Amino acid sequence: MKNAVKLLSLGAVALLSVGVFLAGCKSAPDLAQADALKLIQAKYDQVDPAGTTITVDDLGMRQGVTAKYWDRTTVYPNKFWADFTLTADGKKAVKLPGGSNVIQWRPESATDKNYSVTVVTVVANHLKAHDVTNIQDEVLSGVTTAKSATFTEAANLDGVPNALQNIAHNPGNKLSSKRQADFSLEDGAWKLHSIE
Repeated sequence: MKNAVKLLSLGAVALLSVGVFLAGCKSAPDLAQADALKLIQAKYDQVDPAGTTITVDDLGMRQGVTAKYWDRTTVYPNKFWADFTLTADGKKAVKLPGGSNVIQWRPESATDKNYSVTVVTVVANHLKAHDVTNIQDEVLSGVTTAKSATFTEAANLDGVPNALQNIAHNPGNKLSSKRQADFSLEDGAWKLHSIE
């Protein structure tokens, strides 16, 4: 009988201990897609806005002439090399690498449709994040509780002239990419840890 009482007492103590332990364990709060998106966008909004890099191919060069962003000022003897000088409207829309105002168009042949040059929009914007998906637990060095999510990082063409936006949407331009964001739980709230 004494053994039965001891066994019941030990069982009750064990059950009480498990209950106290489980009550003390708090699960991490959920990280909602909207909250993850806000944290990512807040990070992008803290970075200085920048112009969008655009690759201008043969089609883009013709579109730029039509939009009066540049004019052909020199044609070389081989008839497929040319220099294009930025117009006043072009200077308001794009910057060229090196600060020049002349696009040096130098394809390999008259039929080379792959040649391109790079321009940067004068309008500077913050990157935009959207389409947060796949939120899951993550293991991060030095972080007790972490999660990760995939999202789309996109160039922001707000305020960029329509003709230049059309050039930016030509093949060869990559205006968005998939990225991963890592989050850490700090003082009961989710914080953006890093973007990869």
